[in-house]
Amino acid sequence: MDEGLLGVFRDGKGSALLSHLESRGHAYLAIFAVFFIAGYPVAEWLIQWLLDSDGFVPDGVQVIILQPLEMILLRLRIAAQIAFGAMAVAIMIDLSWSGGKAIPRGSASLPSGSGASGVLAVIISIVALGGLGLTYAHNVLIPFLLEYLAEDTAASGLQSTWQLQSWVGFVTGLYFSSILGFQVPVVVIVLLRADIIDRSAIEANRGLIWFVALFLGALISPPDPISMFLVGGPMLVLLELALALERVSSRRA
Repeated sequence: MDEGLLGVFRDGKGSALLSHLESRGHAYLAIFAVFFIAGYPVAEWLIQWLLDSDGFVPDGVQVIILQPLEMILLRLRIAAQIAFGAMAVAIMIDLSWSGGKAIPRGSASLPSGSGASGVLAVIISIVALGGLGLTYAHNVLIPFLLEYLAEDTAASGLQSTWQLQSWVGFVTGLYFSSILGFQVPVVVIVLLRADIIDRSAIEANRGLIWFVALFLGALISPPDPISMFLVGGPMLVLLELALALERVSSRRA
């Protein structure tokens, strides 16, 4: 029995999935390279937008540069995030198109690939959920955490001085994490319909999955309960919604 991560992969499907991803490795790397190169000038615009926009630098906070190469390293970091996100989207679209052709012994729900209509639905879902994640990060997550950090420093009687690389990296990391985190329903539904993962195993390991999501939230945000839930909570809610949606659609099918 190929248990896979948390035992969610069906028998042999974990190895089959890895083999498929490995066979498309050159294509995925090409996508990463293209978006990394294109993302470098976009990163420069994004940094300037953060510096000029209101709400990203709380009152009383000064942003400084400590080293000459800091701006270049920051652009490379943001470009890598953009490229990784594009590669993740390409993998989801590939699996939705390939279906049972990618993973041997796939279920009847994706017998030979979901076709153009299925891929279009996945693309629309990715864009819509990414927009929701972007909106959530911009209007809720980032303003709360930045204000929280500034107030915590001010309460200590210290001068708030933020390094440019750490500040921009923190903000863009929250945007990036929210956009990708909101793709949980797409990932879960695609893998379930391709018979790659086992629903019962997900439900049996729900507590551990919740712990991992909150742990990731603690790594990204300040490790207090509210911040952890603001980062990891949406992923858990979307996971439960994806399982409920797939259960309803399976019964109708």
